[in-house]
Parts: sequence; structure tokens; C-alpha cells
Amino acid sequence: MKNDVFNDLLESVREAGRIQRGEVAPSRRFVRDSHDVRHVRETLGVSQLSFARLIGVSVNTVQNWEQGRRTPTGPARVLLYIAEHNPSVFAGLPDASAICEGRAVAVP
Repeated sequence: MKNDVFNDLLESVREAGRIQRGEVAPSRRFVRDSHDVRHVRETLGVSQLSFARLIGVSVNTVQNWEQGRRTPTGPARVLLYIAEHNPSVFAGLPDASAICEGRAVAVP
């Protein structure tokens, strides 16, 4: 490793230490405005698979959201907002896979 690169990395580590100790303010902050997907799902009382089917995404997507690897966007984010603030809307709804596949479903 070249000296200039090493010195830059060393200075970054030192700066991180100063920030962590509160000696200096960070130059920027990253704020994630995301829903607690696991909390929303558990409030509805459904499994990851059922939740994924309910909102029309894959179970892998739900797992990625819950583990923080991905963040919901677009229509999924709106559905999560609705589920978080008015979970009764989802009571008794068929899962999205039944609707997408054209199977007959009883809508309350």
C-alpha cells in the first residue's frame, strides 16, 4: 500500500474515533426513513410467506427488508404505511398471488 493511501486511511480512522467520542461533528449523516417491516408484519400476525403474498412480493424481498439489506420503495412502501397505520384494512383480504393468478377469491 502506498504511503499516501495508508495515511488517508489512517486519518479516516482517527476522524471516526473523534466523531464517536463526540469531539467533532460528522461531515454528513445518512438517515434511513424506513418502516420496521418485521413489526408491521407481526402486528398483522402473519408469516413472512403470508405477508409476501398479501402485498404481492417475494418472500426473499420481505426477508431482505426485515434484515436491512433492502428498503421498500414505491407501492410496497405505501402498502407498508397503510399496514402500519391501519392494519384492519388487511383483515380478511386474499393474498395477492390468488388475485394475480386469476383464481376466484371471496372479497369481504
